[in-house]
Amino acid sequence: MLDFVQNFPCFSIVSCMFAGIISSALKGKGAKILNLGVLLAVTVMSALTLGYVMDLGESYIYVMGTFSAPWGNELRVGVLEAAMALFFCVIMLLSLMGGQQKLQEEVEEGKQKLYYIMVDLLMSSLLALIYTNDMFTAYVFVEINTISACGLIMIRQWGRTIEAATRYMIMSLLGSGLLLMGLVFLYGLTGHLLMSNIHQGVVHIVEQGEYHIPLMVAIALMCTGLAIKSALFPFHSWLPDAYGYSTVASSAILSSLVSKGYIFLLIKIIYRVIGFDVIQQSKIINVLFVFGLAGMIMGSLSAIKESNIRRMIAFSSVAQIGYIYMGIGLGTEAGMTASVFHVLSHAVTKSMLFIAASGLLQASGDSTDFFDLTGAGFRNKTAGAAFTVGSLSMVGFPMFCGFTSKLLFARAAVDGSWKMLPALIVLAVSTLLNAIYFMKTVIRIYTPLREPAREKRFRKIGIGEQPMNFVALICFILLNVVLGLGAEPLVALLNNGLKMFA
Repeated sequence: MLDFVQNFPCFSIVSCMFAGIISSALKGKGAKILNLGVLLAVTVMSALTLGYVMDLGESYIYVMGTFSAPWGNELRVGVLEAAMALFFCVIMLLSLMGGQQKLQEEVEEGKQKLYYIMVDLLMSSLLALIYTNDMFTAYVFVEINTISACGLIMIRQWGRTIEAATRYMIMSLLGSGLLLMGLVFLYGLTGHLLMSNIHQGVVHIVEQGEYHIPLMVAIALMCTGLAIKSALFPFHSWLPDAYGYSTVASSAILSSLVSKGYIFLLIKIIYRVIGFDVIQQSKIINVLFVFGLAGMIMGSLSAIKESNIRRMIAFSSVAQIGYIYMGIGLGTEAGMTASVFHVLSHAVTKSMLFIAASGLLQASGDSTDFFDLTGAGFRNKTAGAAFTVGSLSMVGFPMFCGFTSKLLFARAAVDGSWKMLPALIVLAVSTLLNAIYFMKTVIRIYTPLREPAREKRFRKIGIGEQPMNFVALICFILLNVVLGLGAEPLVALLNNGLKMFA
């Protein structure tokens, strides 16, 4: 008989999905309250699930319905899945809190309930991607994720967001199509859709030395599809506008969660569908490594050239996604641990940067001119402090989680293989480039404005004016410091989770 806690992953997915359905019959305020209540409930269930799996010491299978494998559908729950679900819930809550006031300004009152419907469906799809043990179910929720994310971009309803949503949809559908083609190849080779059963079929194919080319094509298609959807360079052209012009909450959610859901699915495919050894033998992992290195440099160079602070942060995400793929491309357990940690680190930091940047712009007359940010850190002290912490973290300043990420990547690279030298060189160059554009902005927001005529156009923003924004930014700062100073237990948890994951 199942322990009751084992039902929580299924309850979490279904609760978010039904919240979206029920919200369609509510007004904006009712949808907002329901969304908050469900997110809090799912956060608690995810925390209890994590505690249960840690105490259990192994993963467990939750069978959906009465049909077992290979005909039935399954969820698989381990330490890594539960930890990622909990983390995603916390980031979603804080992102919505931080962008709450701007959301009311930027989205028409009649469309606000649609926003929360999209958020509910997005959260449901992310949890499903984390927990599912079935590849076709994963594909279905990839599509739900895509549609929801597109809705979050275009809900603002002005020219740039509609264009951004269109570009996002086109690129995402291309990625989804490639993923589906790869899945069709795998189904044709193995006759299964459950991840564990596919893996057994792949192992048999490799041992027999059969169907090598179709298997490599399937792996390549799935990796390319998910690389496009997660904005790995050079498939990132949709990202700057999508992140830079959508609502503040949408930018925080898209940058910190949506792309990470696809990356987590890729990690599941590497470990549990194909097998880490097979992926290494295929050499496809070397391609991910090279494109990851390219993204680290090109994303940073693009960010340096940007004068719009939100687009600068968006291009920085291209570089940070490059870090994650570089770690995966190292093809080692240490590299994978570093990548998973950076998924968490980047999510915390990038959400905080987008929300803080919005506060700085609001204190600067909502001007996108870089020079109008002069002194913004004094006019909005909370946003200035949060942006500074986020910038230092991205650069890799000790004490913050970005430093721990870069340290883990450096340690993972030093393994004696041919990848060590390029990884360390690009890591150093990327860190220098990060410092150029982030520190330039920090210096600008703390440079006193000495032009009275321009200063009259700006205003100071206090804590009382945006209490939810203040709470969210303080929580993000604390999370950043906790992940930086208390990384050792978390890294041990991720290592344990990856071993259980496989």
